[in-house]
Amino acid sequence: MKRIIPWPAMLAAVVLAAAVIGVAQRTAAVSAASSALQYDASGRLMVPRNYREWVFLSAGIDMRYGDGTAPPTDHIFSNVFVPEAAYRAFQATGTWPDHTVLILENRTGSTKGSINKAGHFQAGRLGLEAHVKDVTRLREGWGFFAFDGEQPSQRIDDKADCYSCHRANAAVDTTFVQFYPTLLPTATRHGTLSRSYLAHERHDAAAHRTGVSGR
Repeated sequence: MKRIIPWPAMLAAVVLAAAVIGVAQRTAAVSAASSALQYDASGRLMVPRNYREWVFLSAGIDMRYGDGTAPPTDHIFSNVFVPEAAYRAFQATGTWPDHTVLILENRTGSTKGSINKAGHFQAGRLGLEAHVKDVTRLREGWGFFAFDGEQPSQRIDDKADCYSCHRANAAVDTTFVQFYPTLLPTATRHGTLSRSYLAHERHDAAAHRTGVSGR
């Protein structure tokens, strides 16, 4: 005689299987992301040698965050890269797995070169920075690093403005996902946008409506 499994038991089994798969995926993502995160014997972060083979998130040009900040005298491009495993984990969950490394590569912007007649293109590298998630090693789980050439870097001190700025303004998990067009819709869909970011957005939207209606 064929055994009939009650539907509540079947539903429970499906939910359990989905949970197990989800845990396995997150564990795999952390493991894969960890391969991009390397420290030397002194605890300094090492430059990821293959970061330009990672997922390219976005590029900004001449971006500055503070009111009244003087514009740069020369154009600067800022490129952001993240390991593929961390990117895929974000797409699946709306947040970053532990051991995520985001690389910010700054390059000069040029106008004269080859056949170019207008606009700007990227040239030599000016600097390299990292934003790292490491909940075991780093205070508050995240840290910033600035490399001098290819030399390993100590964590930037907690008192630096970058920490307070990211805590106050970052869209997801202290990172500026609002500037990454392939990830902002994902975070919106997963409901992982920070309260502070959403509050800023509501404030800006209200100010815009007021400005439009006042004209």
